[in-house]
Amino acid sequence: MTNSASESRPDATEPVLMTIQPSITATIRRVISTTDLAQFFDTSFRTLQETISAQEIGIVGSAFCLYHGPVAKTVDLEVGFPTDRAIRHAGDASAGSLPGGRIARLMHCGGFDGLAASWARLNTWVHDQGLDAGTTRWEVYLTKPTPDMDPRDLRTELNLTLAS
Repeated sequence: MTNSASESRPDATEPVLMTIQPSITATIRRVISTTDLAQFFDTSFRTLQETISAQEIGIVGSAFCLYHGPVAKTVDLEVGFPTDRAIRHAGDASAGSLPGGRIARLMHCGGFDGLAASWARLNTWVHDQGLDAGTTRWEVYLTKPTPDMDPRDLRTELNLTLAS
């Protein structure tokens, strides 16, 4: 990965421009109500881990959520894990990918309730740089939430593709 316009660290809380490589993923995709997000995430990540393990495939990165379109009362999303090779389709689990190329990235520190504000901040920053945002965006969950953790300790990487 290379920083291309900002000298900030990729894990910094300031936006950065980067060029990344595409990655192979194992995913579950659904259109769901936003009220069902937590249950969908929990069930899907558990199912994916079982499927990946059963197929003896390696997880090579943190869990993510790839958005297909805007978040409204319902959302079209794909959750998964980067893997060392493609999984065979099994039940709801399918092989997928995360894009490569030029992206804008921002590290969100804190609870999930602040994600919308961080996405708005990243989009504003991209616009202020004179760049055009692409249509693909995803979150990478660098810390696994637990019931007893302080939400301020959560780290979520926000990634937004840039138009050519």
